[in-house]
Amino acid sequence: MGRAFVYVILGGGVAAGYAALEFTKRGVPHGELCIISEEPVPPYERPALSKGFLLPEEPARLPSFHTCVGANEERLTPKWYKEHGIELVLGTQVKSADIRRKTLITASGETISYKILIIATGARALKLEEFGVKGSDAENVCYLRNLSDATTLVGLMKSCSGGNAVVIGGGYIGMECAASLVINKISVTMVFPEAHCMARLFTPKIANYYEEYYKSKGVNFVKGTVLSSFEIDTDGKVTAVILKDGTHLPADMVVVGIGIRPNTSLFEGQLTLEKGGIKVNGKLQSSNSSVYAVGDVAAFPVKLFGEIRRLEHVDSARKSARHAVAVIMEPVKAGEYDYLPFFYSRVFALSWQFYGDNAGEVIHFGDFSGSTFGAYWVHKGHLVGSFLEGGTKEEYETIAKATRLKPAIEDIAELERRGLGFALAISQKPPESTVAAIPQPDFALQKTIYPWHATAGVLVAASVAAFAYWYGRRRHKRW
Repeated sequence: MGRAFVYVILGGGVAAGYAALEFTKRGVPHGELCIISEEPVPPYERPALSKGFLLPEEPARLPSFHTCVGANEERLTPKWYKEHGIELVLGTQVKSADIRRKTLITASGETISYKILIIATGARALKLEEFGVKGSDAENVCYLRNLSDATTLVGLMKSCSGGNAVVIGGGYIGMECAASLVINKISVTMVFPEAHCMARLFTPKIANYYEEYYKSKGVNFVKGTVLSSFEIDTDGKVTAVILKDGTHLPADMVVVGIGIRPNTSLFEGQLTLEKGGIKVNGKLQSSNSSVYAVGDVAAFPVKLFGEIRRLEHVDSARKSARHAVAVIMEPVKAGEYDYLPFFYSRVFALSWQFYGDNAGEVIHFGDFSGSTFGAYWVHKGHLVGSFLEGGTKEEYETIAKATRLKPAIEDIAELERRGLGFALAISQKPPESTVAAIPQPDFALQKTIYPWHATAGVLVAASVAAFAYWYGRRRHKRW
């Protein structure tokens, strides 16, 4: 038994939903598109799981956060997919893929064939067992990667109100879950091996601001060490966390957020892999021309930096999915993917955004004792990254634009002094004219070419005006 489609999206995360919407905008015929997902529900906005879904009051629940509400677009409910003739194959695991034959085999043995495949398999949460620690199967130990995980976490929080939670990991999941646990009146201790939280992005100064804020909310930090083992009672529940440095932490629940790994196993040996993901070109096309990869699983060229990157963020998933569909449906019109790396988070009353790359020398600005501050990164004499906490929508747009422009930085002290004002000034500068941007071989030629252009322009304008006058008189007589 089998089914055949023109387009198949493998994976049911954020990227799949945004790809589906883009397909319909570009007129995909009914019956030609299929989405295969291991989850039992259509694609949804994954960031909601570590934010609104965990709130004790008026929590977010499906169908409120199906894609594509995260970008103020339509909400793609099951009814929407049916109305647009898109086949949803949900709760289905694909066991093998044959790129040469353009087929996928599901766990039930069904063959699904395609002409074009979009790989949107995302990533899975790293497990403690991969680091030599047993206990992931304990009922009060949880991860947060999908709707099922989030539902489990909510149940644990309700049963542990007033108790103790240990969060393993100081990255996105750790920071956002810790905030939600506190809001649910649970005492939180965060454990991670780095010197400060969000070590892949934050500078020590930025991290210190957030750590102090979290401490003011009651969060305790244990840094520079890792989980060694659990104490587990006769009911199979974790009662304490034992750290490598010997620290003993009582625990009613444990949340693990120690990273993710792209889901590439189906394609190993069939497609070129790089940076842990599937390598694609500027069209998001893999080493096989009929296969595209988007979202967390794609390693793509970031034009701004001239190198291959794999980015783990919802914004990249949304935009790469849309671009891949544009390339597939209108290959002549679609250019190469030109993405500005973007990351953000919202916790408690805080909200930050980051654009670009955190490489080179960092310059902090603003009031770190207040609510608005930021940082720039300067690499090889150019601004390559910008961070801002507590900004307005317009201010975030300003630092994004300035970062994309990669302006030359001649005076670091002046950049620090001007702070956000620098980005504002850069973003408001008029773009250089096309003529000025084109290299000219000889200055004398430049001096003579402009009068010629002016004369030609006058002649063309006069000709157009004369023709319009003649045609108008002729048309008036005719009608």
